[in-house]
Amino acid sequence: MRTKTLFVVVLVLMGCFSESFSARGAGGRMGSKRGRGRLYNSRMPVIIQHRNPAAVNYYENKDGAKIVKASHFELDYMLGRKITFFCMATGFPRPEITWFKDGIELYAHKFFQVHEWPIGNDTMKSKMEIDPTTQKDAGYYECQANNKYAIDIRGFRTDYVMVTY
Repeated sequence: MRTKTLFVVVLVLMGCFSESFSARGAGGRMGSKRGRGRLYNSRMPVIIQHRNPAAVNYYENKDGAKIVKASHFELDYMLGRKITFFCMATGFPRPEITWFKDGIELYAHKFFQVHEWPIGNDTMKSKMEIDPTTQKDAGYYECQANNKYAIDIRGFRTDYVMVTY
């Protein structure tokens, strides 16, 4: 009886380990779905629980600012090269777009430029460029779209890479 129980336990453990290893693949990723998380999908809607009923009217307003297109969330750059982030927002009235780095609002200077293109009466496109880049440009950038009904934010992480020849 004891041998039978031990045999069943060993079989169950082997099944768990083989299932775990095959799901992760040899490199720790999930098979051919490179870069996808196990539980999260970028197309899955985020549900926000509002603490106040007035918050629903503010954040879910049909005319509220909403970012509809944006750059990829992570970028590695080579020192001395240009980095560019893009953000497009809709809303009525047309949203204003503000750029932040590590939580601090960015202002124009000779190595940092923001270009904006209003489209119609409800869309704003904005492109932020840093050229040339330095080590200090690594960090967390945010694009904030804002109008009188809502605020929407997208974040972008950057880090520099050293290239040796």
